[in-house]
Amino acid sequence: MDSKRLILATLLSALVLFGYDYFFPQHQLVPPAQQGVHAVAPSAPASSGAAAPAENTQAEAAAPVKDGPETRVAINAPAVQGTLNLRGARLDDLVLKHYRETVKPDSPDVRVLNPASTHADYVDFGWRAPSDVSVRLPDANTLWKASGTQMDAEHPLTLSWDNGQGLTFDIRLSVDQNYMFTISQQVHNSTGQAVALYPFYRVNRGYTPEETGGMLVHEGPISVIDGRLNEGSYKTVRTGGVPPDNIAWSHQGTGGWAGITDKYWLMAVLPDQNANVIGTYGFQAAQGAYQVGFTATAPVQVAAGQTASTEAHVFAGAKEVRLLEQYEKDLHVPMFWKAVDFGWLSFLTRPVFFVLDWLNEHLGSFGLALLTFTVIVKVAFLPLTIKQMRMTWKTARLKPQVDLIRSRLKDDPMAMQQQIMALYRQENVNLFGGFLPLLIQAPVFWCLYKDLYVTIEMRHAPFVGWVKDLSAPDPTNLFNLFGLIPFDPTHITPFLALGAWPIMYGATLFLMQKVSSSSANMDPSQQKVMMFIPLLFTFFMARQPVGLVIYYCWSNILTAVQQVVIISRLKAADAKPQLVKPK
Repeated sequence: MDSKRLILATLLSALVLFGYDYFFPQHQLVPPAQQGVHAVAPSAPASSGAAAPAENTQAEAAAPVKDGPETRVAINAPAVQGTLNLRGARLDDLVLKHYRETVKPDSPDVRVLNPASTHADYVDFGWRAPSDVSVRLPDANTLWKASGTQMDAEHPLTLSWDNGQGLTFDIRLSVDQNYMFTISQQVHNSTGQAVALYPFYRVNRGYTPEETGGMLVHEGPISVIDGRLNEGSYKTVRTGGVPPDNIAWSHQGTGGWAGITDKYWLMAVLPDQNANVIGTYGFQAAQGAYQVGFTATAPVQVAAGQTASTEAHVFAGAKEVRLLEQYEKDLHVPMFWKAVDFGWLSFLTRPVFFVLDWLNEHLGSFGLALLTFTVIVKVAFLPLTIKQMRMTWKTARLKPQVDLIRSRLKDDPMAMQQQIMALYRQENVNLFGGFLPLLIQAPVFWCLYKDLYVTIEMRHAPFVGWVKDLSAPDPTNLFNLFGLIPFDPTHITPFLALGAWPIMYGATLFLMQKVSSSSANMDPSQQKVMMFIPLLFTFFMARQPVGLVIYYCWSNILTAVQQVVIISRLKAADAKPQLVKPK
């Protein structure tokens, strides 16, 4: 009966694992240059408040966006480079200097912002007028005058435009050593009467990307307002828009941030953290454009002959965990670290990441950090492991007596079960004690998997030999003789992927089970079934991040060594003569 149950459990495990691959597909990351291209003309987001700004969505959408090489200013900072479009004062061309699309040395730098004519990822900002006021404001076709020919970390740039009706608009842009831009908008009023205007900031994406993370990582609209995280999907934003402004979600509050996130990259706008704003997710179907951003709920009052200003920040770059937390501290931005999707168990996944990151800083390799972390976990769980092995050893020693009870009471299952449980109680055997270490270590497995999958620090992190990216599956494959045959078997089916490290994982799992089965005094039929499990898990782990496979290879070896040492001590203790107390 035990063998049948074990076989059933194995089959169910296989079903769960293959179902996991179905619900959490391991897509290949599609570089921006290979994704769909959509030209987009930006349109105004809907907004609401005590004094509603005028909507000019159709006017902006109808006007073609002019562009040309003479309308751009260079951006050259330590971490980013690109150009600023003076036509519309638009941030739409930015690449990251320290990140490449693949591990190849000649791979292009990662692009996070793209001009509308090629791949619409951009950030724009400006002003809205109250619905009952007619005033000429800068729009997507406004050609701004720049104070210089380049913006860098030491030299900010100022853009100016005069509407010809007594209002002069200035934009001061600067960028820090990383990925944060500061945007200061000013309005000088020479009209002779007060003017009220609403500042807005928004992130635009003119296409629907391929979501590479499945259900493991959020990709799409994201925001935090009043300390509350909201994650929207592309589908809900497309289908949930309410005419006439096609707003799918909005929330009014103080400060916060909003943007569009990818697995490793983020475009976000951060308004004045003391300002009352309304955040929105919208979709313009005619242009296929997603828009996420903020509009002030109260207008900026510009008295006659006076100048008023407002300041915000734009983040366009890599979601480096410690950098996000530094921005959160310096700019007083709530929960900016949540741009990295640590998931519901973030209270565990974040600490595990920080331990790995600390080890990486001191050891110089995330691979060595994983190996060291494995040792730490094994040492921390050693008391539970010893307890588990003692229970297993006691259970194996009691097996002849259990078999005798079963043969004697096979016609009375209830009495048989009662006597077996009485025997276990008499010998202080806890059948569930053996499962406790497995249950406790399960969250550690999940934390490692999540951290390897979502944190950019482990993206393209190399290890020894052929491993150039711990966050990706093993690049080798048994089915093309590890590269000797020039073809990719996974083009036939993704299950034809079996790298060198997964094979080593299967071997170490087989070794660990051999040691375990010998200590548990398992019968031959059960041993045959258990020998099938390493093969099953080998194919499953072949599609997982190789860093996780390395962790489990090393963990299996340490577990086997622990078991050998503990079992030898248990055997030695049993071999000692037992002293009999005198009566």
